[in-house]
Amino acid sequence: MKKIIPALLLALSVAACNRSGKAPAANSTVSADSTFQACAKEYIAGYLAWRPLTATGLGLHEYDGRFTDYSRSSIDSELARLKGFRAKLAGLDTTRLGRKMFYDYRILRSAVESEIFSFDDMGSYTSNPMTYAGAIDVNIYIKRDFAPLEDRIRSIIAIERHAPALFAAARSNLADTLPRPFVETAIEVASGNADFLKKDLVTALANVTNDSLMKTFRRVNDSAISELNNYVEYLKKEKLPRSNNRYALGREKFSRMLALEELINLPPEKILEIGMAELKKEQEAFAAAAHIIDSSKKPVDVYREIQRDHPTAESLIPDTRRDLEMIVKFIGDHNIISIPSSVPARVEETPQYERATSFASMDTPGPFEKKATEAYYYVTPVEPGWSPKQKEEWLTAFNYYTTDVVSIHESYPGHYVQFLHLNASPATDIEKIFGSYAYTEGWAHYTEKMMLDEGFGADSGVVRGAKYRLAQAGESLLRLCRLCVSIRTHCQGMLLDEATKFFQDNCYYEEKPSHQEALRGTYDPGYLYYTLGKLEILKLREDYKRQEGAGYSLKKFNESMVDNGMPPVRLLREVLLRDSTKYGEIL
Repeated sequence: MKKIIPALLLALSVAACNRSGKAPAANSTVSADSTFQACAKEYIAGYLAWRPLTATGLGLHEYDGRFTDYSRSSIDSELARLKGFRAKLAGLDTTRLGRKMFYDYRILRSAVESEIFSFDDMGSYTSNPMTYAGAIDVNIYIKRDFAPLEDRIRSIIAIERHAPALFAAARSNLADTLPRPFVETAIEVASGNADFLKKDLVTALANVTNDSLMKTFRRVNDSAISELNNYVEYLKKEKLPRSNNRYALGREKFSRMLALEELINLPPEKILEIGMAELKKEQEAFAAAAHIIDSSKKPVDVYREIQRDHPTAESLIPDTRRDLEMIVKFIGDHNIISIPSSVPARVEETPQYERATSFASMDTPGPFEKKATEAYYYVTPVEPGWSPKQKEEWLTAFNYYTTDVVSIHESYPGHYVQFLHLNASPATDIEKIFGSYAYTEGWAHYTEKMMLDEGFGADSGVVRGAKYRLAQAGESLLRLCRLCVSIRTHCQGMLLDEATKFFQDNCYYEEKPSHQEALRGTYDPGYLYYTLGKLEILKLREDYKRQEGAGYSLKKFNESMVDNGMPPVRLLREVLLRDSTKYGEIL
């Protein structure tokens, strides 16, 4: 379909939202709810049609093999569609919506506003070459067995055939000058993607015996690799020499990001003030834990010493699997939260094709997935060809204490339990599809502290408990530094080198990982949400505890947190608190 002018698209969107039949009675809550649900259904259909890879990830396989049209006319049409729905939602009389629909209305409106912000203010299609560098993403077609392999290969072929049009669109859409960190990262992403298609994807399909199909695959795959390599050269020759350091959003846009995405109206300066205070407190907790372990050494040296207590290369997966069972048992013994499925997350080695970018990760099926419903907790092992020094350096990151904290975050009671409760709850499609960054990562980060506060790791003595606390504090310091760097970078002009030093000084990272964290902050200002979401949840728990008094239980609170979709935490305050205005600010 050719470009649709915004006025016509708005008219079509408004009409689509009212296709459900006769006009409802003006004072009917049921009719108001039905009107909103029809509008939401129409929005979701258009949303997924333009983002078919997202749909496949959700488990909606009627979208398999489809690819987004990144042409300027397509982007303009999608932005017009988004703005049309924003106008429609703004025009609804929300006073007639039932409580549940009003909840979903605000989730959807936040999701729409976030998308528009991405187009208009983040410049995702005009200022960020990473958008195109990572677009040919066919991982899901080889890592999840949701259809016969040959059918999935046909989907891969269909997607890769779009590579020439994708990179032609990139050259046409991108501005003449781009932020240098974005260009440098896009070069890395595109190079890595080409390497994945050339090596890992081919290896994953090596045993397919359909010669005709594989001949077509190799031809199309080679073309996609060539397009990616040409894009890398284009970025190096055309964009990198003219790149700039104008990547900061600015205070006004940053504030709108917080308000639109997470319904947070606190000034960035206030959030930074809270973050710096929390950073100081966490550094003190870090030092106190280190002092218990060995008072004769500097805290950072104690931290590095506990990293030597790690599995062998051979025992990494079995030890992680064993400790995960220990974590699950602790959750049950201490009434932390119910686990709605007896099917455990399977601890496996990270697939070869994902190892370049993954340390440990949770791979859960989409909420609508009906076949490939297995859940994997992936841990990346050492490579056989590494030197003894490289193997030792890698395994230090998997020291027993940090690994257990990461396992808590990724699986139990973090992301995996979050997913299980979402699927077991009566969540609507809106609640299953649209999630808050701060809620999703804030919950997982919150569970790390919550589990240790409940005594996890302390059953074998004070020193062992302090080692877990030191590891958990290390994870918290990283996320706190992200919060501070995000605000200082985008609101106060902090430079990349200054941000790198901030990570080195405050979470004790070496220069290279500190630089990578600072670099991420230039294009992912939302990485402050790990800490922001955690702090919101802790404040909500405190307010909920005051409200419930003797009726409070940690399990009841935790389950209320994960049984209501994935909304901005501010909306959960209204669900859990009878009077959400009674307890002041959200932090």
